[in-house]
Amino acid sequence: MASHHKIRDWFDERFGAGSVEDFLRHKTVPVNRHTFWYYLGGMTLFLFIIQVLTGILLLLYYRPTPNDAFESVQFIMTQVHFGWLIRSVHSWSANLMIFTAFVHMFSVYFLKAYRKPRELTWISGMLLLFIVLGFGFSGYLLPWNTLAFFATKVGTEMAGSVPWIGKWLLVFLRGGQEVTGATLTRFFGFHVAVLPGLATLLLAIHLLLVQHLGMSVPPGVERAAAEGRTSLRSMPFFPNFLLRDIIGWYGALGVLGGLAAIFPWELGAKADAFAPAPAGIRPEWYFLFMFQTLKYLPPKILFLEGELAGMLGFGLAAAVWTLVPFLDRRIGFGRVTRFFTGLGIFVIGYMVVMSALALR
Repeated sequence: MASHHKIRDWFDERFGAGSVEDFLRHKTVPVNRHTFWYYLGGMTLFLFIIQVLTGILLLLYYRPTPNDAFESVQFIMTQVHFGWLIRSVHSWSANLMIFTAFVHMFSVYFLKAYRKPRELTWISGMLLLFIVLGFGFSGYLLPWNTLAFFATKVGTEMAGSVPWIGKWLLVFLRGGQEVTGATLTRFFGFHVAVLPGLATLLLAIHLLLVQHLGMSVPPGVERAAAEGRTSLRSMPFFPNFLLRDIIGWYGALGVLGGLAAIFPWELGAKADAFAPAPAGIRPEWYFLFMFQTLKYLPPKILFLEGELAGMLGFGLAAAVWTLVPFLDRRIGFGRVTRFFTGLGIFVIGYMVVMSALALR
């Protein structure tokens, strides 16, 4: 016990470890009927850590060239001990991370946790969501198989429809006019260097804001407490909330292991730029609603091309969604707040219906 105190005092003198201990001891988390949703942020962080660890292991064998990429992934899956499992865990955790990030975003939205003074927490979280989507988009091409090749071609063509900067963006992403080895090299650089650097910086800012401002209490609970119908309760972050978080992570690890073992991620056939595109080619599930919307648009909308108008609309919608803390200024359940609640329900319904139509 004495040695424990000496070690703690040694770290406290140099790094202020005592302040961290005091912070953990006094930090609390609100307890109400919506507390379950508070765990989704930690779950997304856990899946991101799984992505980093499995990605490092895959990086030991992966070669980012059009001649070697497919064969290196094939080698990982057939020759490296448990390589197929690591790749499957990496692929499944990527999809689950995007799913939990979306659910976390919508839970924060409906609980109005973006209200003052947490506007920057919401904005940093939205930027992280965009980066997570970038991880999914860039990582999908790296196996250099047929589906990934043509899906990337479709996805970059969608990016090329962005108003004013579309042509520049297309060349920037592809490294030229077509999807080639230069595209693979660029996507590899984005996936293992640029996006992880941005994600680490934003994640540090986001977590700092969450710790500094605490977790929000939903307006309905605040109103009920103000009217005396209930009381505001809380529990210690350490160890109560953290232990529940860890139990959830164990459960997620079990789900990941089960999915990776029962439904291993397939590799498919090697990409061939001269082969015809497979029938029914489409992007990953998290871009399906955009893909299907663009298919329904007419060739011309007013003076704009259909795809151009669609991408402009999606960009405007993303900007409005990111700035919603500054648009929904009413605290409580006023008319403005009800409008944004209805808007959130519409967005979820729209994404689900369009995605389902794309999968038919």
